[in-house]
Amino acid sequence: MTKIKALALFSGGLDSILACKLMEQQGIEVEALHFVSSFFGRGKDRDLYPEEAWRHYGIRLSVIDVGESFIEVLRNPPHGYGRYFNPCVDCKILLLTRARRELASRGASFLVSGEVLGQRPMSQRRDTLRIVERDASVTGLLLRPLSALKLLPTRAEEEGVVDRTRLLGISGRGRKEQMALARDLGIHYYPAPAGGCVLTDPALSRRIKNLFVAIPVITENACLLMQVGRHFLLPGKSWLVVGRNEAENEEIKGLFQPGDLLMNITGGAGPTGLARGAAPFSDGSLAAGIVAGYSRLKGEPEVQVSIRGDGCETIRAVPAPSDTLRLYRLP
Repeated sequence: MTKIKALALFSGGLDSILACKLMEQQGIEVEALHFVSSFFGRGKDRDLYPEEAWRHYGIRLSVIDVGESFIEVLRNPPHGYGRYFNPCVDCKILLLTRARRELASRGASFLVSGEVLGQRPMSQRRDTLRIVERDASVTGLLLRPLSALKLLPTRAEEEGVVDRTRLLGISGRGRKEQMALARDLGIHYYPAPAGGCVLTDPALSRRIKNLFVAIPVITENACLLMQVGRHFLLPGKSWLVVGRNEAENEEIKGLFQPGDLLMNITGGAGPTGLARGAAPFSDGSLAAGIVAGYSRLKGEPEVQVSIRGDGCETIRAVPAPSDTLRLYRLP
């Protein structure tokens, strides 16, 4: 007898873990899909996460990158943004659409999600759940085991593939029922509840929104750069990022690409700066001055700054005063 298989959207949170285990209790084979982009899902090592999921939960997992598609959603989400720069409804539609397209190739017959009715104010209202199902073309295909008894039966339930009486009717923002279920299932290791998407962070989302308007070409590299350091928009249309500590300096160096200018203080401690734009050389002196303005040599009349682009040179830059730093810096 062929075993029925489902694909589960897997964020790594408790709800998605429980959704998978509830299906396995009914003899359903589950393959979890962990979607990643520049803004969510990258907290886990892509190569090691499947092994970690299997070790902790006995869940077979595949990682799928939707970064480029998510950038297009973020530019212009048909259902708008949440409280910040977070297109939660359209993000869910994107992920479910991609998951639906994986069904045939992975030998699965329906989809599973750990969503809980009423848990999130924008994307998990009853009306929004229906909109997501409709626009992702998964009506009847998507089973939400934790809230199933408060939702319409899916095809898998109607056909007897899944026993609806063994599903749950959880709703609301509380987690007591999920935590109790986790104990019953012997699941003791799971992350604390938290938004896994940086676009729900007030300060970061505001900065990213401003940069999406200011920067003509948005790539995954640019999206990663948006999340590190101090940011400046310079008069020559360049974008400057300045590290705040050694870890950020290393991250900025790792995101350097052809056409950028990479700046470092010579002869003293200071941050790394990266200037990017159509013609970053036009803002080179100002950018070097801003980098110098955050160095330990900022009180000196001039500071030596090495600049690496197509070649490498060292210039003497006047450290930018605090009012100049405020003038060009994004909040």
